[in-house]
Amino acid sequence: MMNTQTNYGNWVPEKMFPPLFGGGAVLLAAGLACGIGLHKTVLAVVLAVLGIILLAYGAYMYRCHEEFAFGKGNMMAKVHEHLVQHLDWDGKGKLLDIGCGAGALTVRCAKAFPEAQLTGMDYWGAEWNYAKDQCERNAKAEGVADRITFEKGDAAHLAYPDESFDAAVSNFVFHEVRTAKDKRDVVREALRVVKKGGTFSFQDMFSQKGLYGDMDEFVKQLQAEGITEVHFIGNLEQKLDFVPGYVRTPWMISGMGILYGRK
Repeated sequence: MMNTQTNYGNWVPEKMFPPLFGGGAVLLAAGLACGIGLHKTVLAVVLAVLGIILLAYGAYMYRCHEEFAFGKGNMMAKVHEHLVQHLDWDGKGKLLDIGCGAGALTVRCAKAFPEAQLTGMDYWGAEWNYAKDQCERNAKAEGVADRITFEKGDAAHLAYPDESFDAAVSNFVFHEVRTAKDKRDVVREALRVVKKGGTFSFQDMFSQKGLYGDMDEFVKQLQAEGITEVHFIGNLEQKLDFVPGYVRTPWMISGMGILYGRK
């Protein structure tokens, strides 16, 4: 359960709601003014329809926000739990969380593996509602700060030597890495820092062919490159019962997959 002192943010940022709801209200008011005051019916209808669309989209996004939120719908927590369940690791050694955001997955791993030392790294760009000090506050509130280090970095060019970690995790990050044109290279970079015999569990939009191509072929390539054990499950949003139907959309979650195994 989430500590009340933590702030893990949300995949749907709250800063999007004022322009959606405010803009929708302004358009509706403008449409009403045009219709009643200026008698411009066509313009009034156009403005009103645009206002309704903005308000409807805002309501949809707010519903998704509440579904994702820790302590409410908890879908973000359940997605993290699914990832950790596919990490076949004894918890002895060092774990890397690539793209840790606000540290939610890092903290979950710290609790799941109480003997582990963990590193959470992220780029923490201005467009995200996440920051390094936020991660550190969350880890402290959860009582695991003594085993976690948070560092700024680029997932496409990890600042760690080969085979530095016993385990690596990442959740919905690889497709966002702008410094890598081919997102499969981000997967390979993550695997580079895992020790031989170490484990990994990555969730991303792996079933979107525009991002990753043929995943069955990619799995074969990884095996040929020396990865001992690789498993892939695609289109998870259609298989996980905690993902509601209204979230399974191209503009929200589509093509979710998990890639896991042992190097």
